[in-house]
Amino acid sequence: MSFHGIVGWLHSVFVLQFDGWVVVGFAAQALFTMRFLVQWLASERAGRSVVPVTFWFFSVIGGALLLVYAVSRHDPVFIAGQAAGLLIYARNLWLIFNERRSALAKVE
Repeated sequence: MSFHGIVGWLHSVFVLQFDGWVVVGFAAQALFTMRFLVQWLASERAGRSVVPVTFWFFSVIGGALLLVYAVSRHDPVFIAGQAAGLLIYARNLWLIFNERRSALAKVE
């Protein structure tokens, strides 16, 4: 592919397709990516690998927005991937909150 072909492709992907949904998609991807930053910083602070609860909240919020974006784009692969991920993220939050509730019940 020539330089002009690459520039034309980049223009068609990043300029001609630009709309409100692309803004939503990029915002969703930024939120989804934040989970890795949060996990990395928490691990650095602890000096070991940890997965903070915030990781799962960013996963749910970013994943839900990415699912909305995928549905708006009619992308079956992206829809299936994000929908399956949301079930896993939500289940992890459920397990965390059940564990905390059990720990509080034992204290009382």
